[in-house]
Amino acid sequence: MRSHYCGELREQQIGQEVTLCGWVHRRRDHGGVIFLDLRDRDGIAQVVFDPDAEESFKRADRVRNEYVVKVRGKVRARPAGTENPDMATGKIEVLGLDLEILNQSETPPFQLDDYQQVGEDVRLKYRYVDLRRPEMAAKLRFRSKVTHGIRNYLEEQGFLDIETPILTRATPEGARDYLVPSRTHEGNFFALPQSPQLFKQLLMVAGFDRYYQIAKCFRDEDLRADRQPEFTQIDMETSFMDEEGVMQIAEGMVRTLFKDLLNIEFGQFPRMPYSEAMRRFGSDKPDLRIPLELVDVADLVAGVDFKVFSGPAQDAKGRVAALRVPKGNELTRKQIDDYTKYVGIYGAKGLAYIKVNDKADAENGLQSPIVKFLGVEVCQAILERVGAENGDLVFFGADKAKIVNEALGALRIKLGEDMNLIERPWAPLWVVDFPMFEEDDKGGLSAVHHPFTSPKGSVEELQADPANALSRAYDMVLNGVELGGGSIRIHDQKMQQAIFAILNISEEEQQEKFGFLLDALKLGAPPHGGLAFGLDRMIMLMTGAKSIREVIAFPKTQSAACPMTEAPGEVSAKQLRELHIRVRTSASET
Repeated sequence: MRSHYCGELREQQIGQEVTLCGWVHRRRDHGGVIFLDLRDRDGIAQVVFDPDAEESFKRADRVRNEYVVKVRGKVRARPAGTENPDMATGKIEVLGLDLEILNQSETPPFQLDDYQQVGEDVRLKYRYVDLRRPEMAAKLRFRSKVTHGIRNYLEEQGFLDIETPILTRATPEGARDYLVPSRTHEGNFFALPQSPQLFKQLLMVAGFDRYYQIAKCFRDEDLRADRQPEFTQIDMETSFMDEEGVMQIAEGMVRTLFKDLLNIEFGQFPRMPYSEAMRRFGSDKPDLRIPLELVDVADLVAGVDFKVFSGPAQDAKGRVAALRVPKGNELTRKQIDDYTKYVGIYGAKGLAYIKVNDKADAENGLQSPIVKFLGVEVCQAILERVGAENGDLVFFGADKAKIVNEALGALRIKLGEDMNLIERPWAPLWVVDFPMFEEDDKGGLSAVHHPFTSPKGSVEELQADPANALSRAYDMVLNGVELGGGSIRIHDQKMQQAIFAILNISEEEQQEKFGFLLDALKLGAPPHGGLAFGLDRMIMLMTGAKSIREVIAFPKTQSAACPMTEAPGEVSAKQLRELHIRVRTSASET
């Protein structure tokens, strides 16, 4: 029906007759001449209807915003002085010769030609209208370019695109599974995959030594701006390659995408051990654009009478850290109170601080409720260690190390944004040498990544000191966001069983849940490793979106619901009977 997309018209088409199809973005009547801004997925073109074309002019007079029309016309240069430099098609217009109304439209739930802030619930209920907005259409077009670039890059590197099952069985990967009841196996359930992890490892055992997939994954967990119950993962796995090889391929892919699509060149990504990231930034995904750093001061305050500091300083699991804020003296008491409330979200009981008015006068030049409890010498030593200058402010965190890291790590990011401390637009890095395990709420050990990650060292070394074992894992971080994570996997059955034992997975449970994997590891499993990127997060960063919901065609809300289709919904009694399921009413509903 069309000869061109609206957004592709340029000066090269001047004099050509074209046929366009799309939606009326805006209609204007200027002194008897009707202007239609016609929109499709590629952009907007201005179409002009003169009264000379009587029938077409009458139809153009009838159309309203969001009518679907077909226009035949001739491309011409816009009159001098009327060009629009903000539009890709701003130097040309189309003289309308014929117009056909393909479908009318009722008044849309929100205007697209003069878009105002609309509640997300309304936008998601009418997502098909929201996606007509040029800025939303541009994000999805960009997403398509990214996935195209990913496929080209990986296939040039010898990777094969192989699909893995969506209906599988539950495995422990750190989040709740979405369960699917089986009609044919009464009382049994499939699980939707949290990742293709085990299947891609089995593909390595099968000899497909370079696999990739742009895979749908599912996690039934609480949502945040960068999480959805269903999300898209760039999944890859290789055999006969160590962590350096995997990281080089993954880094090359990201560098190629940013260069080709955004004309941004990254240098070599720096490497940072997990321990250093936590010590300096309180996070395993540090935002290196912000110059603020955490500094340990536990040794300086361990002997003071101020138990708020000395208690955590003397606790093996505690931490006392300082965060110097250049020119932080400008912060008001209200702002400090607001930051105190903010760190409370992360479990901090308070936020101590020192304002440095005159560094040379430790008795009278420091403004803080805690100075009198610390003493002049301790305060001077702290200021010296953090490199404080006159006009600075120093925040403190004192508690269990986990709370201090999370609270001051988050505060560091918020201060960087609030005080415009971001020094550069992009800061990629690799975080490496993660711990193999972390202590869970019950005092046992759980896997930091997943139980299929290979540790550094032998089985005997692992069993001798599992709490301090390091893994062969690596995460790619960009601007404080984890883009992707991966590891070298376990390819030896004895090592895999040792990991399961440390995680208190019994031999019976090992066979029940992972018997197929353990069997595969006995039948010639090669050394292998891989990595998975969050595609939605990557697109979010590349487009400057605030949430991954902005770069997904049909996302869910924060409560994992779809306002448009009203999913999840009830099913019929017949369907439940076929699935051998009975719905129990909660106590609050009886």
